[in-house]
Amino acid sequence: MHPHLWTQPGRWMRWAAHEKPAIFFSCIIGISGPIMLAVLPPFRRALGDYDPAPIPMSYPIPSGPRQHPKGYEDE
Repeated sequence: MHPHLWTQPGRWMRWAAHEKPAIFFSCIIGISGPIMLAVLPPFRRALGDYDPAPIPMSYPIPSGPRQHPKGYEDE
């Protein structure tokens, strides 16, 4: 008989790691994702890393009239 998760979580984790390792470790990896979202950004900033500048979504429009190139006319 295997232990139940809610009554004996430590024994259940040990049992699941031995008897059903694929399910157990996929749950561990899945649970670690949201935890990493909360833990890693402050840890990165503490180590001196910074967020990059946002990527420009459009090309800057130059001021003044456009100059048309000369010498490339079709003949």
